[in-house]
Amino acid sequence: MHNKVQTVVWEAQQWPGMEYLRLEERASEIIADGTVIMVEDNLPLRIHYTVRCNPGWAVRQVAVEVDGYAAPRQRLTADGAGVWHKAPNTPLDHLAGCIDVDIAATPFTNTLPIRRLGLQPDESAEIEVAYITIPELSLSAARQRYTCLEMGQQGGRYRYESLDSGFTAELTVDANGLVIDYQELWKRRWPRQAA
Repeated sequence: MHNKVQTVVWEAQQWPGMEYLRLEERASEIIADGTVIMVEDNLPLRIHYTVRCNPGWAVRQVAVEVDGYAAPRQRLTADGAGVWHKAPNTPLDHLAGCIDVDIAATPFTNTLPIRRLGLQPDESAEIEVAYITIPELSLSAARQRYTCLEMGQQGGRYRYESLDSGFTAELTVDANGLVIDYQELWKRRWPRQAA
């Protein structure tokens, strides 16, 4: 299998911000490398993250750092089955059972459960994710629900729900599960056509 590489650029809709993502799918692992430039509370920030998954889209490693804010870098490892550690080897029991990660500043992390769950139209799943706030980089477990509303060869539509906050949004994604339109929050600027 040849490595499949996709690059995406998103633009934030409610605040100044852009993201560049490089997603590489290898036979043995999936690597997402993203950079977000944004302004939060009058503070310009550069967020860089790397997420590594197994071929089934379960998260194995996460690294996040924020320039422009005094938060420490986060480096996490996971076994892909719900056991998390802070590098080098500190257990994170409060994240037990989380398979996916949700980094607050990027639409990419919605792709993780969408790809991993493989929901069909009218199917939904409730999950717990390791939630990372920006810019503080605090860690918590968060309950979420994804519902597949529509699926076709060009992509699909999903309803995302944060079960802890009550926030709900509709996501349009391409055939690879990457966000095209995240209702009022993010819009993909490149590539313009669904992949």
